[in-house]
Amino acid sequence: MAPRYDAVVVGAGFGGIGAAIQLDRLGLGDYVVLEREDDLGGTWHVNHYPGLAVDIASVTYSYSFEPNPHWSRLFAPGAELKKYAEHVADKYDLRRRMRFGTEVRGARWDDNEQQWEVSLADGEVLTSRYLLAATGFLSQPYTPPFPGIDTFEGKIIHTTAWEDDFDVTGRKAAIIGTGATAVQLVPELAERAEALTVFQRTPIWVVPKVDAPIPAAVRTLFERVPATQQVARMVNTTMLEALMVIGVLHFKQAKPLNRAAGLLAKAHLRTSVRDKRTRRELTPHYDFGCKRPTFSNAYFRAFNRSNVRLETSSIERITPRGIVTADGTETEIDTLVLATGFNLWDVNFPAIEIIGRDGTDLGKFWRDNRFQAYEGITVPKFPNFLSLNSPYSYSGLSYFTTIEAQMKHMGRLFGELVRRGETTFEVTERANTEFLDRVTDKLGSSVFYGGDCSTARSYYFNQHGEAALLRPNSTVSTYRHAVSFPLDDYRYGATSIPEVPSA
Repeated sequence: MAPRYDAVVVGAGFGGIGAAIQLDRLGLGDYVVLEREDDLGGTWHVNHYPGLAVDIASVTYSYSFEPNPHWSRLFAPGAELKKYAEHVADKYDLRRRMRFGTEVRGARWDDNEQQWEVSLADGEVLTSRYLLAATGFLSQPYTPPFPGIDTFEGKIIHTTAWEDDFDVTGRKAAIIGTGATAVQLVPELAERAEALTVFQRTPIWVVPKVDAPIPAAVRTLFERVPATQQVARMVNTTMLEALMVIGVLHFKQAKPLNRAAGLLAKAHLRTSVRDKRTRRELTPHYDFGCKRPTFSNAYFRAFNRSNVRLETSSIERITPRGIVTADGTETEIDTLVLATGFNLWDVNFPAIEIIGRDGTDLGKFWRDNRFQAYEGITVPKFPNFLSLNSPYSYSGLSYFTTIEAQMKHMGRLFGELVRRGETTFEVTERANTEFLDRVTDKLGSSVFYGGDCSTARSYYFNQHGEAALLRPNSTVSTYRHAVSFPLDDYRYGATSIPEVPSA
């Protein structure tokens, strides 16, 4: 029985959009993109809290093949990222292949028919030759199980479910969390709330944000001479590479650069916050890069306001009218803002149940046998499956580096399928093991294993203490691998044939 679709793509964020564009380029135009939300854009559709902006310069946080000369600022606000996603989808005619409000419950490989069966929440089952999971790294919001949270009588709002008409003016608010989202949101809340208490479990490294409006003349230049924007992209990418690849991934060889980044952040803190005790509490006690750093010129200064207080005692329970910390102090509030991030390793890898060859459950496979994916995109025992947000796939600091590397990998892999006249592929155990050994060895030089990350509580680390998210390569190296990986790292044709061990 022929499958209904060439491919099913799960997720209509930037990863899914990139995958769809590449499927069209490869001649696999009979596909469907399934999205649980009511529109495309992924995180830039779901998130619209005050102060939302990209934390990577816009010229880099975008597709290299689809530059946008109209960014209003160096770090564009979230609404412009959403608009950019809509522009790309419309230009490449993707909307007609998208189904919104469609929740995927799971997918199972049918070895007899050599196809995927994708089950939807409404009971419908779709069949496809290929399955592409583009559910993103930050798609499963997390709310810690604080005792008593169900008894709170005030307003509770999670940053991923922000209500545009919600006004914090005059309220006694608390925000739990001090990650990248809180860094953007705290200054906005501080401007309006009568009182704001920031509950911090782990301080975050914050460096100055070199942000400014992009003059109309520059935007016009980018539009008329695209090469100028390409140069700007190259310069910014090079700076990010120095920060991430050298200072973080090559920590052992480049400790001075990592230390310099930490000193810059500490100097930024010292010149921004007046109170000595607050500065001390906002200072991380782990090496720069253990937890994703962020950029802001307003976060630290918010703590100089008389209506803002930093609370570092752990939360014991939530009462109907406030929050009680471990020292017995109760902070009375009427509004609780949850900037508690996302659950990557328990429910996001993978975000849906995926059953491969021989009944192998992907989530169980990863947890029993280490989180792993060959070149950050394919997994043994999962034929015709591409995981676009996988362990060891995130390269550099811009998500678009990862997306475009995976698009290139798809191009090489499917090109070989066509050359062989086959329709089925599966990465070999040998190739997957060799890749896992290489990245594990390379990460031994990173700050994650060579530095002090004991107090970071970073989402880079999984529940086994492995830093299994980032790929230890430069952007150039990642792209080179994507177009030159050995073609015999895959088996082609019927997947029921067992792999022949190498001599």
